[in-house]
Amino acid sequence: MNATADAVELTDLHPSRDDLLGDVLAGLSATPKRLPSKYFYDRRGSELFEEITRQPEYYLTRVELALIQDSGADIARAVGPQAHVVEYGSGSGRKTRLLLDALQDPVAYTPVEISRSALVGSVERLDAEFGPVQMLPVLGDFTQAIPLPEPERSARRVLVFFPGSTLGNLTDAEAVQLLKAMRETMGPDGRALIGIDLQKSADLIEAAYNDAAGVTAAFTLNLLTRLNRELGADFDLAAFRHRAVYLPGAGRIETYIDSLREQTVTLHGKRFSFAAGEAMQVEYSHKYTDEGFAALAARAGLAVTEGWSDPKDWFGLRLLQPA
Repeated sequence: MNATADAVELTDLHPSRDDLLGDVLAGLSATPKRLPSKYFYDRRGSELFEEITRQPEYYLTRVELALIQDSGADIARAVGPQAHVVEYGSGSGRKTRLLLDALQDPVAYTPVEISRSALVGSVERLDAEFGPVQMLPVLGDFTQAIPLPEPERSARRVLVFFPGSTLGNLTDAEAVQLLKAMRETMGPDGRALIGIDLQKSADLIEAAYNDAAGVTAAFTLNLLTRLNRELGADFDLAAFRHRAVYLPGAGRIETYIDSLREQTVTLHGKRFSFAAGEAMQVEYSHKYTDEGFAALAARAGLAVTEGWSDPKDWFGLRLLQPA
């Protein structure tokens, strides 16, 4: 374990360079090519994502923050007192602060985050504000099984907090597997509070992933910068572009890195050829209906018990428990 400021213990389960290399080699060898979106979040990627959340087109964070604030008392009532809050992909912790402030006497907070800088920064801020809440951060990939640190004070239940519609970045099969892992983590009396982006105008959704300032494009292409830096790849960033398109039939945004010309990229002694216009898939962002989300949860042995949505019905928070 490593210590952050104020002696907060950090459990380090961060993916190794070999994990990154293996995943990237497998993705570049696939047809069509793909790269895992979880590797977006190095230090610079986390900074760029925070910029994305402040773009006028990116409604998701703005609406969800207001929803947590407006529904905090109802959420606290539904969850009950003395919860151990476990957050997947905690980011900057802006939403966490609102949740911890609303809950009744939360016992501990365990953020599971793949970006070390984002994790340490958010925990230090939250620890200063919520002194009685024990901070038990885990640096790791929440899509893998994570052993939870045990808080000093006994908790009445575990609350898994998964905001931001991050579940929508997974395929249905991956989402079911993650929801099953959540069910195991929370235990028979636990709960999960999950953010879901709801289906709406295609123009509104597509604009959120193609902001006019180009921040999302920079965020996407930063993945190639990371691969060049950490794995010694030779991606020419000027020869690739970001593209995000909404597919109403599939109910999701698909994000690609397109090759602008015929080219070859070298990584770990292997050469990968790209045709002009070839698309490399890097992220899905599913948009849900309540019926579709409830069916997805049911496949993982979970049931939706309560829910909150903003007045425009753009975004929702849904509370789940083992069925």
